[in-house]
Amino acid sequence: MEAAPQRRLRSLLDVGTGTGFVVEALRSSFDDVIGIDVDPDLLQVALRSVPPGPGQRLKFLEWSAEEFRPPEGWRADLVTICRTFHWLDRPAVLARLDEYVAADRLVAIFGDNSIWAANAPWKSEIKAVLADFLGEQRRAGDGTYERPRPYTDDLEGSPFSSWSQVTVPVRRERTLESVIGYLHSTSFAAPRLFGDRMEAFDQAPRERLPAHMRGDVFVDENEFNILLAKRP
Repeated sequence: MEAAPQRRLRSLLDVGTGTGFVVEALRSSFDDVIGIDVDPDLLQVALRSVPPGPGQRLKFLEWSAEEFRPPEGWRADLVTICRTFHWLDRPAVLARLDEYVAADRLVAIFGDNSIWAANAPWKSEIKAVLADFLGEQRRAGDGTYERPRPYTDDLEGSPFSSWSQVTVPVRRERTLESVIGYLHSTSFAAPRLFGDRMEAFDQAPRERLPAHMRGDVFVDENEFNILLAKRP
């Protein structure tokens, strides 16, 4: 991975690790890996599904990004923050990272485009299902979605004010059940939003999406937008 340093030991901190999908993708480039999240249930999934590699130190810990304290003397060569950055106290997190990111190393903030920024027929159908159950306005946790200020504004006011941006196209194939699982993991379709209609919501994609499948999968043409930030 280009952002990974070329020296040993290589240390990765994944903030908002969830089920560990970023750790799983990057762990082969690192010897010492910590994933943190505030959701203990998601961490249990990560512990079961992402075992350490040979000789690798790998921990999944229940911490918030704002309060995380690494082991004494531990320094991160790379910090990854995926979609969770939107929900954090971003200035506080970036200031905290300054305490334990190694000199000349990187913070990577990234995410792919959500279904709200796409017009593929199967994604449009998902948006229609969500509107049927939750109304036309996009939900975000317990409220409604408001576009955040650009992350670059947060970086420019932080210790990691030297940044560049990379866009990486991706093509993925998703099964119907993985799409439903993805929806459950989002703030706009979190299970608690549906109350006693949760089972009905789960059934709706199973009835309405198969017409848009290619064989037994959905094709997801997407891209990851990655901000790579370091100290000046």
